Amino acid sequence: FKKSSGVDKVIVLWTANTERFSEIIPGVNDTAENLISSIRNNETEVSPSTLFAVASILEGVSFINGSPQNTFVPGCLELAEKKCVFVGGDDFKSGQTKLKSVLVDFLVSAGIKPRSIVSYNHLGNNDGKNLSAPQTFRSKEISKSNVVDDMVNSNRVLYSQGETPDHCVVIKYVPHVGDSKRAMDEYTSEIMMGGTNTLVIHNTCEDSLLASPLIIDLIVLAELCERIQFKVGNETQFQKFNPVLSFLSYMCKAPLVPRGTPVVNSLFRQRCCIENILRACIGLSPINHMLLEYKMHRPETIVIPKTRVSKKDKDIPKESESDDTDCEK
Repeated sequence: FKKSSGVDKVIVLWTANTERFSEIIPGVNDTAENLISSIRNNETEVSPSTLFAVASILEGVSFINGSPQNTFVPGCLELAEKKCVFVGGDDFKSGQTKLKSVLVDFLVSAGIKPRSIVSYNHLGNNDGKNLSAPQTFRSKEISKSNVVDDMVNSNRVLYSQGETPDHCVVIKYVPHVGDSKRAMDEYTSEIMMGGTNTLVIHNTCEDSLLASPLIIDLIVLAELCERIQFKVGNETQFQKFNPVLSFLSYMCKAPLVPRGTPVVNSLFRQRCCIENILRACIGLSPINHMLLEYKMHRPETIVIPKTRVSKKDKDIPKESESDDTDCEK
């Protein structure tokens, strides 16, 4: 394809049907060597998306998984790390789950404790038909359910160790509605003095139209990451990002991260990560919302840019610079 089309670079993104979760089997897909051998032996536990991922990695081409299944089995990740090829995913975060990653972040940060989250969907496109099979639905259920974990863990005042909200996800296939997906959510939370707060949300959206822009954004950001190199501290040589490209988490339901890395699902924190990395690329400091320079007691310590004074402004009498403010008096 690269030769026939004349393009300079190729990035592969999986947007095909959701597959069932692959079992992690020692000797089959647990290491890069075993995975390559399993492909040669036509092992049934190697999924089509994993085949595409391995082929892309061997060609030195970045691969992004837009579906919820576990395409990146341990052997596939090991191969990507050995070849220093970017992989990212999993599962586009476009509608109901994106809203959930915002709303739960707000509730937990505000001291409102979600006790149960029930998410119901029905849609009639090919994705809905495919998800009507129990094995493929399980892949989607896992990616949708884990989206609140890090936000719950961020507030140990509300949640004790190991405590999580009841979280139920339902997806039904209704051919008549086509791509016009219906998503209904109920958030039941505990508030002060044992009170209850319930939010019920109904969302109707064109499922594919929400996901399509993410395809473009994921490819653009992945290609940009291929060109970024950086040094840390006193290092003398530049390095690239880890092959497991967690930078793309903002657009994924189940962010793929390097081993030992905390998973961040909060939409605002994910966006802030992208903004700060892009700012670093042009030599700007990270964004923070402290704005300490505008909260000082002595305003004269603030450096205010000079502005051009018009002739009309010069005629306006100025206050004496020696006058003390009421606060200083």
